[in-house]
Amino acid sequence: MPFLPVPLWTDVLLWLLVITIAGYASYCLRRPHLAAPWRRVFLSPAAMVTAVVLAAYLIIGLADSLHFRVRLPAEPDKPAAYGVKVLSVLDLALVHLREQVEKTYSAPFATRLYSREQVELPDGRVTREFPRLVYGGAHLKDERGRGPDIARRGAAAMLGAVLAWLAIAALVSVAVSPARERTFSRRWRALWRAETGLPWRAALVTLLILMLALTPLFTLSGQYHVLGTDKVGLDVFYLSLKSVRTSLVIGLLTTLVMLPLGVLAGIASGYFRGWVDDAIQYLYTTLNSIPAVLLIAATVLMMQVYIDTHPDMFPTAEQRADLRLLFLCVILGLTSWTGLARLLRGESLKLSGLEYIQAAHAFGVSDTRILGRHILPNVSHIVIIAMVMDFSGLVLAEAVLSYVGVGVDPSTTSFGTMINSARLEMAREPMIWWSLASAFVFMFVLVLAANLFADAVRDGFDPRVRVGALPAARGSAA
Repeated sequence: MPFLPVPLWTDVLLWLLVITIAGYASYCLRRPHLAAPWRRVFLSPAAMVTAVVLAAYLIIGLADSLHFRVRLPAEPDKPAAYGVKVLSVLDLALVHLREQVEKTYSAPFATRLYSREQVELPDGRVTREFPRLVYGGAHLKDERGRGPDIARRGAAAMLGAVLAWLAIAALVSVAVSPARERTFSRRWRALWRAETGLPWRAALVTLLILMLALTPLFTLSGQYHVLGTDKVGLDVFYLSLKSVRTSLVIGLLTTLVMLPLGVLAGIASGYFRGWVDDAIQYLYTTLNSIPAVLLIAATVLMMQVYIDTHPDMFPTAEQRADLRLLFLCVILGLTSWTGLARLLRGESLKLSGLEYIQAAHAFGVSDTRILGRHILPNVSHIVIIAMVMDFSGLVLAEAVLSYVGVGVDPSTTSFGTMINSARLEMAREPMIWWSLASAFVFMFVLVLAANLFADAVRDGFDPRVRVGALPAARGSAA
């Protein structure tokens, strides 16, 4: 084989989680009572807009979660040998960004380094000037043509993005428009007049904005460092895209750890009451009394000592860093389930006192059946809302922990490590601002989209919101 698959622990868990979510979506589509709240979620234009943004982040993260090692040239009669460096599909797509390494800092779209160096002139004199970049703008014979070249290439990329978007919009209009519309022009008008049920118009406008913003960046990244370079000359645009996977892993895999603990503890505490309630309350009250940062720092440092004393367990540096990332997800999950448990305890206390639960007890229905058939389905909306709303908080937690040095491995690219490496450069003159700005923008868009989507999920699943919205909905229908 030309490559050797290297399934990291976080890769396997992330793909399993995505497959599980896809299976859950398919299960809901076949059952109208489960599909109804999700339909209410996506009736909101904000949900459609943020879903497109989150889908773009998810595609980048999944492409960076398929790892392999490249086969090295070898003699025909010798066994195959593979490189030590672990790459991903995203690395293949961005090979020009990964390999075009400069000497040190350079500004976005620059053709020269950001700091002066001693350069020997052809006549033997030595002077200090800004050296020319090895890759950024190297195709330009005259640096004064940089502006027109960027404008020309950017305009061509935007034109291609518009054409590709028109093709996608045409396919969507045919797929989602009412069946009564026979011609393409009527289907197109039905889409833009919001006659398709779901607000696909908002999703398509968001997709157009994303394509107009990202396509020129990808196109120009072959000739320029569109977001500049960092201290060791790595492309900041490449580092920003690589950081997306770390944020998704932290936000999604931590949920796998906290969800079973929070659900089981919260429901058991509210339903059984008595000594079970006292024990669970004592447990999460004690856990909340411990400063989370100190607990996470202690456990991560203990794990790092174990990794350093057992280097033979990890064939590559990527596998060692991946284990620390996975352990960070576990620690965050073990310290984050208490809030969900408290919410479910209160809801379970209320539900266990209702008449139909008391009738089930009177008829001799087992506790297991009552929990599975009556309690758990009625608290599922709280679980879904809490999962979605906790995602953004976990992404921000990783950035803070990596900033203070107890987060991901230093060799793992994340928004926190980017901010940590850029913080000292903000005080220099001239200021190095683009690394921090890039990490901030990418993380801000991800967290904002997650928060807005969480609001839409809350409105779609919360029974109190739905009851309050019934009169308005009936009035608009009339």
